[in-house]
Amino acid sequence: MFDEKDLQQIREHGLTPEQAETQLENFRRGFPFLNVVRAASPGDGVLVVGAAEADAAVERYEKESAGLGVVKFVPASGAATRMFKELFEFVNDGKRGKGIDTLLENIGKFAFWPELRAVLPAGADDRAIVNAIVGDGLNYGRKPKGLVTFHAYPEGARKAVEEHLVEGAAYAAAGGVVRIHFTVSPEHVAGFEELLAAKVPFYEKRFGVRYEISFSVQKPSTDTLAVNPDNTPFRQDDGTLLFRPAGHGALIENLNEIDADLIFIKNIDNVTTDARRGDTVRYKKVLAGVLLDLQGRAFEYLKALEVGGAELEPIAEFIEKQLCVKLPAEYDSALLRAVLDRPIRVCGMVRNEGEPGGGPFWVGNPDGTESLQIAESSQIAPDDLPLMQSATHFNPVDLVCGVRDSKGCKFDLRRYTDPATGFISSKSSGGRDLRAQELPGLWNGAMAKWNTVFVDVPVTTFSPVKVVQDLLRPQHQ
Repeated sequence: MFDEKDLQQIREHGLTPEQAETQLENFRRGFPFLNVVRAASPGDGVLVVGAAEADAAVERYEKESAGLGVVKFVPASGAATRMFKELFEFVNDGKRGKGIDTLLENIGKFAFWPELRAVLPAGADDRAIVNAIVGDGLNYGRKPKGLVTFHAYPEGARKAVEEHLVEGAAYAAAGGVVRIHFTVSPEHVAGFEELLAAKVPFYEKRFGVRYEISFSVQKPSTDTLAVNPDNTPFRQDDGTLLFRPAGHGALIENLNEIDADLIFIKNIDNVTTDARRGDTVRYKKVLAGVLLDLQGRAFEYLKALEVGGAELEPIAEFIEKQLCVKLPAEYDSALLRAVLDRPIRVCGMVRNEGEPGGGPFWVGNPDGTESLQIAESSQIAPDDLPLMQSATHFNPVDLVCGVRDSKGCKFDLRRYTDPATGFISSKSSGGRDLRAQELPGLWNGAMAKWNTVFVDVPVTTFSPVKVVQDLLRPQHQ
């Protein structure tokens, strides 16, 4: 299957021949569907927090955060090609749909309008205007979302990455320091660094904080081989193997290298304006406070089990009712200890209003337990898809993660993934069809063996920008 040149290329990519062979076997065998039991719902896997409980959670986080290592982790890799797909189709092929009409009718409402107007040639027609957005001009078609201007303010417009600086100061400051980590593509690092060098001093002065900004790129060793439709290795015109980035699940490696007690995770495009940010800040603190409470109690129970002689029933009740892990009828202290001694994540869940995203589900595990998972439709068997429709909530990528054990040591997060939850998609390269393999998603299979708690949060905390016209929504105006 692989000759000596292939093996050399595989090793240079940071992979072993055995790992490459496993990837090929995944293509041949396929990935199993999740053992979905039912959708999680309020009272059955989705915690609805009352006002007094929310206040208490906020107070706990604010009190403890100064003594914690807190990091805001923002996946910001890749160009915003999907955001501007319709614009490219209009410029390249003359294909004009409703979205282009909406864009042009409201062009003056976009925060990037002053920048765009400055680069437009005199008498620019519709196609020239759109081309100036994605091509020569603003060049947004080749920039990452983080460097796109999202919001207008009297003192000047802000790009998406700047809104994360503002957000970070509001809920991720610990001891006056705001640590933010961006995962970016190698070709975009310089653009982020240049913008942040110019903007960070302004926000430090405004909020009285100090920022520590760091970057990482997706590791080549997490890439996966592409194959032909018959599952043989796909070869490029020069005969070499084709490796492809394996999706955001690869970022578990980046997350694993962050030294922190508490890590907030939020997508680069899910930001809103100052006037609407109140709920976002409050509920980030609520999620963190809930996590600290659960983690503290789990640590106490672990210590009791280590000493010996602890009553198992109250511990089992905590695991089932608070940590949302259903135990088998027969359990022992070893199983309780194994369940308690894991990374923990508390995830904000918004009411399902038709937005795309993974749903909250109860899933059966090999050890006889049931636990909560965020599942995408591709992970669910066709016969189980009605369960997807019955989900009342979905996950907008709003997570707070506890990544240390009861002795204060960092968990090795790579040990808590489920390699069987990857998926295969159809792609093309140079006009030729291929099959691509993605690793288990960062908040799906990459965190499958964490303790997971879902908390109902208001839809006002969710304002993604998937296409450029989303910037016309009230959350961004």
